[in-house]
Amino acid sequence: MAALLCRGAWGNPSGVLQSLAKNKVQPVSWIRQKFTRSRIPESVFQPRPGDHEKYGGDPEQPHKLHLISRIRSGRRRPYWEKDMIKYLGLEKRFEPVVHKNIPSVNAKLKVIKHLVSIKPLKLPHGIPTEEEMSDCYLNSKGELIIRRRLQPVEQKTIDSS
Repeated sequence: MAALLCRGAWGNPSGVLQSLAKNKVQPVSWIRQKFTRSRIPESVFQPRPGDHEKYGGDPEQPHKLHLISRIRSGRRRPYWEKDMIKYLGLEKRFEPVVHKNIPSVNAKLKVIKHLVSIKPLKLPHGIPTEEEMSDCYLNSKGELIIRRRLQPVEQKTIDSS
């Protein structure tokens, strides 16, 4: 019997393929490794010393907020990348989302960095107050602009004595 009797991992409860010709048991662990997150090397999640010089920025004074927009599709991507896109609120393409620049968010962004565009949120007029929040907008350069509305001027009486 030189033919191989191949029962897939779904047919054999122990998850192995058997060969009748050689009576050897061959594990099919490559199937599980191919489609799970464990294939991503740990070096992807570690900080690299040259990142600040490459992308610009000051490690002593990092920006406080990220302006993130999804630029590539999440279709035909692994489930963990789709979950991360949904978790970060990036369902619509090219729609900017603001997140804090903290290690937990940065670790999530590193998983989908090939699908998103990350820019620092610039605040040229400073952090807006609650009254100014209704007058703020994001421009295409990633700046939060406060459109200051003119307040009515009170009329002062002039004394001519």
